[in-house]
Amino acid sequence: MPTATKTKTKKKTTRKKVTPGKNLVIVESPAKAKTIEKYLGRNYKVVASVGHIRDLKKSTMSVDIENNYEPQYINIRGKAPLINSLKKEAKAAKAVYLASDPDREGEAISWHLAHILNLPLEEKNRVVFNEITKDAVKNAFKEPRKIDVDLVDAQQARRVLDRLVGYSISPILWKKVKKGLSAGRVQSIALKLIVDRENEINAFIPEEYWSIDGEFKKGTKKFKASFWGIDGKKHPLKNNDDVVQIMERLDGPDFNVDKVEKKERRRNAPLPYTTSSMQQDAANKINFRTRKTMMVAQQLYEGLTLGSQGHQGLITYMRTDSTRISPVAQAAAHNYVVDRFGEKYSKHGSKIKNAAGAQDAHEAIRPSNVFNTPESIAKYLDKDQLKLYTLIWNRFVASQMVAAVFDTVKVNLSQNGVIFVANGSQVKFDGYLAIYNDSDKSKMLPEMSENDTVKKTSVKPEQHFTQPPARYSEATLIKTLEENGVGRPSTYAPTLETIQKRYYVRLVAKRFEPTELGEIVNKLIVEFFPNIVNTEFTAEMEKDLDEVEEGKRQWIEVVDQFYKPFAKELENAESGMEKIQIKDEPAGFDCDVCGSPMVIKLGRFGKFYACSNFPDCRNTKAIVKEIGVKCPLCHEGNIIERKTKKNRVFYGCDRYPDCEFTSWDKPIGRECPKSGDFLVEKKVRGGGKQVVCSNEKCDYQEEKQK
Repeated sequence: MPTATKTKTKKKTTRKKVTPGKNLVIVESPAKAKTIEKYLGRNYKVVASVGHIRDLKKSTMSVDIENNYEPQYINIRGKAPLINSLKKEAKAAKAVYLASDPDREGEAISWHLAHILNLPLEEKNRVVFNEITKDAVKNAFKEPRKIDVDLVDAQQARRVLDRLVGYSISPILWKKVKKGLSAGRVQSIALKLIVDRENEINAFIPEEYWSIDGEFKKGTKKFKASFWGIDGKKHPLKNNDDVVQIMERLDGPDFNVDKVEKKERRRNAPLPYTTSSMQQDAANKINFRTRKTMMVAQQLYEGLTLGSQGHQGLITYMRTDSTRISPVAQAAAHNYVVDRFGEKYSKHGSKIKNAAGAQDAHEAIRPSNVFNTPESIAKYLDKDQLKLYTLIWNRFVASQMVAAVFDTVKVNLSQNGVIFVANGSQVKFDGYLAIYNDSDKSKMLPEMSENDTVKKTSVKPEQHFTQPPARYSEATLIKTLEENGVGRPSTYAPTLETIQKRYYVRLVAKRFEPTELGEIVNKLIVEFFPNIVNTEFTAEMEKDLDEVEEGKRQWIEVVDQFYKPFAKELENAESGMEKIQIKDEPAGFDCDVCGSPMVIKLGRFGKFYACSNFPDCRNTKAIVKEIGVKCPLCHEGNIIERKTKKNRVFYGCDRYPDCEFTSWDKPIGRECPKSGDFLVEKKVRGGGKQVVCSNEKCDYQEEKQK
């Protein structure tokens, strides 16, 4: 046995021979390494660091506060064989190039690699490219530069600040509330936004209002108009009495056309994607979670094999807050638009101004080659890759096209002083809408002139109530964080993931709701660490980090400016924060092991049943939701709602593991009249539901329900 184990270990650690005399290139991803090696040719060997190789210790603060906040880095556990291999390769190589991603984090990875491999910081060995195409990669290697220490310092400052906040507040929360809690700069603001919105919803008092919509006819053409006001003034309809007064003034079908106002309106094309606008659109248009969007975008950036064209990176770097487009990409888009639509559709040469505070380290997210249309490469992409690529490609091409032009018409109709208004529009020139139809459909009105008479065919009053503000979705929360200048492109996805993992919030119908635990943690942080959840303070800190990147400020000064007042808040929290006891709720039944009452406890992953006789009895049970349907497989158990580790709902039998029935769709307890299989309720586009047969080969379906 020992001999066999030795042989096995030896086989595992066998590596490719070090080839002397070649140029060594180190990137982050193995997939990227293969592509770049093909582009550079046989004089280069490309290997991957697989992300970071050094980091702060997880077990301690690892920041020496007394010694200018010196970070205490260690080699990441488990990476020793990789580091040794990189050292051997670097020693034998003719030259070493560091080609990690073109952002702060990528610069920091190169800096750590230089430290481990003893590469001088004065050496021009840093290579950056915004897209993984042959030309971009080869051109980058013609102009290597030194490691940008200002970029590294900006990343180091962020890392140190996050560590100071997280590793200082979290232990206090552990002592005062419960173990396993955490706090962070951006996550605390995200949580506060969600809690504040919930408080707004709870405090909201609906107000009644009414509308009156009418259908009218000019000749044979029908159109719609809505009540606007009386006797030349806008008049809100607050209650039924207001509506009755208006309806009593209406007499007969004839309305006079008082005014016809025609205008030309232009709508400019949208800007190309930044990280956050891509995440928002992916959520709204193709139903992608933020994490999924970034994962698929990474695949498109690193590239796919396109048949005879070989392996190609399909999009530019996907972490950016810049909307800038390179002149080369603009020229290519101009040629594509002119070839497909004609010269009048292209706005070649127009400059796009970045939003204030954008780092502009690289371009907007765009296709690497605009002539790789979604249709032409669809067979090489999986369905998720194709959906996101199509979104990015359409948005980029549209951004390089001219504005759409609309003819708009506003018509005022009146009878006995009661005024109705009709609005219409017609696309005069489609411009960018030829490729990017963002749902502005033409709504044509019949031709009308002042003093014409039109006929009323129906009038319908309707009662409404004002609605509270909507809970945040992933898309709207990212948009709000960005508008407040909080966080940066790389921080949004992990932030949303963290507040869900900690059970501070939960996603219900794709909207964030705070949990009881989230509200407790938010209340404590707002009370004892007001600067942490102050959006203006955090946005100002982001600007400070940008100034470090630009070489205008020293990172130690920025950290010190934050930490000195923060240290006083920590002292105050240690002494002033009261211990909070999260009370267990009675479950209403007894433990089936020892007979003691069961209670509902709050854990890291939500609520669960536990025996009140803990620690003598450790019986626990998951809280499940019955849907009132018998299991269609075993016919004995009941169907319950379950959740995956990623919080996705599915349905299973409560007799598991004896019965292994599962379904993503909700069984409804009826059999299909055609096949005899069980029927399920599926969600359909537009927010409705539809009953269909669970057997995919059966086409039975019932009418959609709203």
